[in-house]
Amino acid sequence: MPVLYLHGGPGGALGKGGYRRRHDPSRFWTVGLDQRGCGKSTPIVQDDLDHLTQNTTQALIADLEALREHLSIAKWIVTGVSWGSTLALAYALKHPDRVLGIALVAVTTTSRGEVQWITEDVGRIFPEAWKDFSDSARANPGERLVDAYARRLAGEDRDDARHAALAWDRWESTHIALDPSWQPGAMFDDERQRMTFALLVTHYWSNDGFLTGAQEIVSRIHELDGIPGHLIHGRRDISGPVVTPWKLHRLWKSSHLIVVEDEGHGGPESMQALSRAVEEIAAGL
Repeated sequence: MPVLYLHGGPGGALGKGGYRRRHDPSRFWTVGLDQRGCGKSTPIVQDDLDHLTQNTTQALIADLEALREHLSIAKWIVTGVSWGSTLALAYALKHPDRVLGIALVAVTTTSRGEVQWITEDVGRIFPEAWKDFSDSARANPGERLVDAYARRLAGEDRDDARHAALAWDRWESTHIALDPSWQPGAMFDDERQRMTFALLVTHYWSNDGFLTGAQEIVSRIHELDGIPGHLIHGRRDISGPVVTPWKLHRLWKSSHLIVVEDEGHGGPESMQALSRAVEEIAAGL
């Protein structure tokens, strides 16, 4: 049974392939891909800035359909973590007839409110770090911080972009600091990985995930009624509070909400719950 795995970020990439070990290989065919511009996808985003505007959620959905057709998969279970959960839901809403079930960890919809929280409002909890993050944005009057970072990271002054990427990395490693699995230090030591992540995250967040108006997820989630869904989220996820999956669950009748009390933005117990969710979806087919 095919299982699609969608990584986080945007720009997080598949990494070393640990996602393939989450499901019994004798029963499941786990499929993953590095999304446009990151990981082993080419060209890498900072080497192809002229085509950045073509890197959108709608383009990623088209990529997923191209991959499904290339592998001759009729339907698959769709899974995702963090940003991958946004992409999974957007894909399912576009192609519900291709989805057997959905299992998500660290659930997000990349709405403007969620971006506002993670880039501005959560600064009330980390005021010292947020002051540095805000000052380092060099925002124009009235410009949102995420828009300022997106502008500079995609700008012609690549030295300035590197400084912006470092400031963004410091903030990312701060707002996850209350996660029980948090480790001190930078998120990315490699400069190109740091730039890839910061550039794609700010590009997507600045554009509300390319999911506004009629494309907004929460107002459409009821369209997935009948498709089994498992929304797995850590209670201690300060970067993405549990209110998001809770809202989705209330509007999506065939969904289950699993709150992991002692974890933050993903973690071993959440990943075990993901494996169980996939097995439960398969057992119900």
